This record gives sequence, structure tokens and C-alpha cells, in this order.
Amino acid sequence: MNTFDIIDEFGFKDDYSYLDDVINHTFEVLDIKNANFCCIFIDDEKMHEMNRDYRGIDRTTDVLSFALEDEGKFEDFRELGDIFVSIPKMKAQAKEYGHSEKRELSFLVCHGLLHLLGYDHTRSEEEEKIQFGLQDKILSELDIISWYNF
Repeated sequence: MNTFDIIDEFGFKDDYSYLDDVINHTFEVLDIKNANFCCIFIDDEKMHEMNRDYRGIDRTTDVLSFALEDEGKFEDFRELGDIFVSIPKMKAQAKEYGHSEKRELSFLVCHGLLHLLGYDHTRSEEEEKIQFGLQDKILSELDIISWYNF
């Protein structure tokens, strides 16, 4: 059985219960079993600090994933890691891209979860196509279309 926690450190007032479907469908599409992770909603200041301290990039970002399985060694139960989502950045991007906050938050959580599962669009153009293709598949099957298409 897969488990996850969503921790709202930001104080996000909107309903985000739809993320249960996004997360569970991601696990289903990738046939992931017995995994656990945590998704934490934070503000831009905390995200900026984390991005600077852990990635050496002195600005905020939308989502950071900290995977515990980088070495590819899996046990019967998989502790995947943590995803941090900047709610202010998510809101700004939804407005900038001209779509709903539901769509943007779903994309960011799916994107972060795929990173925890070993997908990394920054490694190569081919891996970018794979990761973003999976995001499109997962979100379109839930009638939440991502903004990135190949």
C-alpha cells in the first residue's frame, strides 16, 4: 500500500483533495507499490532559502524534490523522500500560464513525485521527453492537462 502526507506549512486555504487522485494515479501508471513520501506546501522565502542552500541557486523556484532513493536500491517498502511546493510561485505560474491553480498544483506535485521516482528531465533531452510525457499522460487521464506538450 502506498502512503503519503501533505503538510500545509503555508496555510493554503483552497481545497487540494484532488491531489490524492493525482498521486494515486501516478503510482498506478508506474506500478509503484509500498511507497511513502511527503509533500510540503511552503512560502517563497523558505523555497528561496532551500534552493540557495541545497542547489546553490539564489532565487525561489516552484518545486524541489529531495529523493532518498538516488542510489536505486529499493527495499520492500520504499521511502521516496520529500517534495516542497511554493504556493505563491504556484499561484503566480498559474496566472502567468493562463490556467487554473488546480492544474498548476497538480502538475508540480506530479512533476516532483516523478523526480522522487528517479525521472530527471535535466539529464538529457530524451529524459525530458520521458518525464514530461508521463506527466502529460497522468494529468490528461485525470482531465488535468499539463502545459508542456511534445
